[in-house]
Amino acid sequence: MHVASILKVKGHAVETVRADVKLTAVASRLTDKRIGAVVVTDRTGGIAGIVSERDIVHALAREGAECLEWSVSEIMTREVLTCSEDDTIDEIMSRMTMRRCRHLPVVSSGRLAGIISIGDVVKHHIAEVEMEAMAMRDYIATA
Repeated sequence: MHVASILKVKGHAVETVRADVKLTAVASRLTDKRIGAVVVTDRTGGIAGIVSERDIVHALAREGAECLEWSVSEIMTREVLTCSEDDTIDEIMSRMTMRRCRHLPVVSSGRLAGIISIGDVVKHHIAEVEMEAMAMRDYIATA
């Protein structure tokens, strides 16, 4: 199974913000949309960074509540790990585990094409394993 199959079910919508947006606005959007991260885009729509709930919590713990008035650019991750629609679920699980990241923007032809979370990956991996088990049971039952 590939990332494209996740996006086929989940959709290609991605919440994005500009780097000058205040963290309070990002925290509100994450809460309202019930998501864990937003992609930070530049003027051309390219990926400039990513900011997650975890990034905001770490900033709060280190700096206190005044950091909520900072712009996203002050805490965002600038070196964003991405994936493509052709990457397999196993490749993505390994990459996310090794880099300890929970969200991967999906890039297609140099453009942002979606975003997947570790939850999306695990859900599809479990579905794949269940399908294989059912196929094996059916094979055994008819043998």
